[in-house]
Amino acid sequence: MAMLKKNLIPFLVITLGSACYALGFVWCYAPNGIAFGGVTGLAQIINFFIPKAPVGVTVIVLNIPLFALGWKLIGGRLLVSSLYAMFISSVFIDVLTPLRSWQPMDPMLACIFGGLLMGLSLGLIFQQGSTTGGTDLLARLLKLKLAWLPMGKLLMGIDLAVILSVAAAFGTLNAAMYGLVALYITSIVMDGVLYGMDNAKVAYIISDKNREISDVLVTKMDRGVTILHGQGAYTGADKDVLMCAFKQREIASIKAAVKDIDPAAFLIVCDAHEVLGEGFRDYKKDDL
Repeated sequence: MAMLKKNLIPFLVITLGSACYALGFVWCYAPNGIAFGGVTGLAQIINFFIPKAPVGVTVIVLNIPLFALGWKLIGGRLLVSSLYAMFISSVFIDVLTPLRSWQPMDPMLACIFGGLLMGLSLGLIFQQGSTTGGTDLLARLLKLKLAWLPMGKLLMGIDLAVILSVAAAFGTLNAAMYGLVALYITSIVMDGVLYGMDNAKVAYIISDKNREISDVLVTKMDRGVTILHGQGAYTGADKDVLMCAFKQREIASIKAAVKDIDPAAFLIVCDAHEVLGEGFRDYKKDDL
């Protein structure tokens, strides 16, 4: 039962993400002629010139050689989940398209809400170690070599060329410009889903009352503290520096606690992404 639940939940999340993906496309992108990246964008071009070629079916056909190419690199589990995501998102597109008459809206609203839906959907799908195929799959493969680069930025670079091609096919620069706005929003939201949920802060504290501050952080706020040994460049005096990682929501109480003990304390608070370890999240194999 536990094994079934473990395997079922990722596919339910992928299904939800695929539904958001299809809704964003048929509601925001297609009716407004906004250039779309990836294989779906290429399918847009084919559908523009050959209206009888459904976008969803065309996406599946175009993905066949890409999946064959990535078989050795992505492994069986990722291949199966990606095939499912690609197939179900394509089916959703072809099911939703004739369901109602999707009317054009204000192009900027279409960019914003289309980008939000796409970013949310791709973030959910990537979180499950899957892709929707096409350039998403290509970005996932590139991530193996460019581990330092966020998925949103990788995908944005790859999709840029496709967006320009879609705009050329539609014969309007506006399609590309709106497409770039939507793509930027997509990348921001996707990275927010993938990396933003575990956003944390790290504080560096220099004070003459380090012992009192560290005691409060450790005992009252249940935060780990590391003592770094430093030296003042001007005075040459030895000086301990406290380093403390904490959740975003704790920033106000951390600052208040430090300043209550030592108003003259030197406090530096920095963003810290992907904090792994006790009190935060665990590392997973093939983590994005």
